[in-house]
Amino acid sequence: MTAWTSEEQSLFSNTYSLVLTAGDTDGPGVEIGMVVVDGELYVRAYRGVRSRWYRAAREHGHGRIQVGDVRRDVVLTTGDLEPPAGLEAAFRGKYGAVADALVASAQARAATIRIDPVPGDPFGPAAPRIMGV
Repeated sequence: MTAWTSEEQSLFSNTYSLVLTAGDTDGPGVEIGMVVVDGELYVRAYRGVRSRWYRAAREHGHGRIQVGDVRRDVVLTTGDLEPPAGLEAAFRGKYGAVADALVASAQARAATIRIDPVPGDPFGPAAPRIMGV
């Protein structure tokens, strides 16, 4: 899998949320919190695996994220995902008490998604996709 650049990791770490769209739709997506652990990007559905957007991510396995003005095509890994050590601490460190719904709940832990950039994405780090362009 292609790794996130240090610039992208910094953007993710310093931005409160991203917008995730699962599949090939141009729909509005869902705004969610994210963390970077060991260079990998993670999100969680606090409502668990029954969450509509989690089910769409699991069904399609790909989509798009938007963070600020940067958009990227991504691979969404859900099933049989072993969350890394430190994921809960990363959510608590970034979001404080708000993260309790993401770290204390077994249903949220079961709905962890790793987001990876699509290899060869023409809108990757060399050419970020800017909204409105």
